Amino acid sequence: MTSADPNPENRDSGQRENFWVQVSRYSQVALTLPAALVVGWLIGAGLDRWLHTTWLYLAGILLGIAAGFVELIRTVIRDTK
Repeated sequence: MTSADPNPENRDSGQRENFWVQVSRYSQVALTLPAALVVGWLIGAGLDRWLHTTWLYLAGILLGIAAGFVELIRTVIRDTK
């Protein structure tokens, strides 16, 4: 099918598919940010218990936040191309 398809049903289904693809991408970002933070916190807390320290969970949280933002930036750059 070409983009100049006179049948409006075909164009509408393509727009709906594009909408749902965008919804899935952005919901992935919405779940990736908190998931990265929680994973970083869990790794840091585990290292705190193992190494008998009290500050590594903060480093894990910061690394998780950084990883979440890196993924957010990658997604935005991919969508703007």
